[in-house]
Amino acid sequence: MKKLTGIFLILVVMLTALAGCKEKTSYEDGVYFAQQMEFPKSGWKYNVTLVVEGGEIKEVMWNGSNVKAGPDKVSLSMSGGYPMVAQGGAQAEWHEQAETVENYFVDNPALEMPDAISGASIHYNEFYDLVKEAIEKGPVGYGPYKDGSYHAGDSDYHNGWKYYVDLTVTSGYVVSAHWNAEAEDGGTHKVQRSADGEYGMVANSGATREWHEQAMSVEQAFLASQDTSSPDAISGATITYSGFYDLAEAALKGAMR
Repeated sequence: MKKLTGIFLILVVMLTALAGCKEKTSYEDGVYFAQQMEFPKSGWKYNVTLVVEGGEIKEVMWNGSNVKAGPDKVSLSMSGGYPMVAQGGAQAEWHEQAETVENYFVDNPALEMPDAISGASIHYNEFYDLVKEAIEKGPVGYGPYKDGSYHAGDSDYHNGWKYYVDLTVTSGYVVSAHWNAEAEDGGTHKVQRSADGEYGMVANSGATREWHEQAMSVEQAFLASQDTSSPDAISGATITYSGFYDLAEAALKGAMR
């Protein structure tokens, strides 16, 4: 009886040990990166950077960029420009909650999104979607540019418009591009005027899409390619876009890592 009891205890210990063992997933060492390509209604889209060393995820960075470019979301939140606590009654600022999600994932590197993360009331489904995408793509390294926000604009008006481009760079990659133009008559900028129906490309010239919609296609094509060379064609854009690429190149001049 004692022998059977001893064997039973050994089996219990072995089963408990096996149940407590988690299967470790090993990844190729390097830097992984993924970003959303389209902006939701909030005006913010997200990106994730993972650093893998010794087969394990050692660092993770979750950030966002605005449809109008400018500072990245972490930097804006840290500077007080995204006051979630003061204006939204949140328990912590966005960059603090994002760090909580990052730390949770490093400690619990499962790709399945948890139901809740203590200290994070923000939505983090985009984070987990991008983590999966980055891992599926494999290591890509950091992008070629220094992180920050960049701007370049025309010095003169052309046909009543002075064009400019704003860019946001995170982990070396351009994550936001905003192409717009100031009106010589002092009215609203071209994107707003087009969105309000005042520019009237479809009604007045037979175009299939308004200027701001085509400009967005140009921006998305640039984000996908990360190349400042003007392509021969862009799906969804019949407007002349060489000026955008000239300004993007000018904005990134001297920004190489």
